[in-house]
Amino acid sequence: MTDATPAAEPSVGELLAATVPMVRTLNLRYDEVTPERAVLRLPDQPEFANHLGGPHAGAMFTLAESASGAIVLAAFGDQLSRAVPLPVRADIAFKKVARGPVTAVATLGRPAADVIAELDAGRRPEFPITIEISREDGAVTGEMTVVWTLRPNDPHA
Repeated sequence: MTDATPAAEPSVGELLAATVPMVRTLNLRYDEVTPERAVLRLPDQPEFANHLGGPHAGAMFTLAESASGAIVLAAFGDQLSRAVPLPVRADIAFKKVARGPVTAVATLGRPAADVIAELDAGRRPEFPITIEISREDGAVTGEMTVVWTLRPNDPHA
């Protein structure tokens, strides 16, 4: 008798690690990904340290942007046949010195249904994702907002 159970589909984290080289380069860890929230970790890695011995600002930016992208795939992955998700702009504020591993917690800023309704209406929706970056002791080291869009595949949209 054979097991007819289909193979599990890859998680969003596994998909991003397989398709986005920077995710692999920084060894980002996906702890949680839902359509509303993503939690990613950047391990403490000396090769990505800054002059203070903590994670480089570019690594923290990539961590936060990757957390926002995970939400985009979880919330809008079923729309990829008709629209391409693209970041429009990002704003980051560094609040405290980061040391050791850091965690990014990203949150979708608009209901996914509202974004899809705009897309259904023929518009190019924009939506913010806010991210908080923190150290192991819970201190917030950075805050970031990435505004994303779903660009319709229709060249006239």
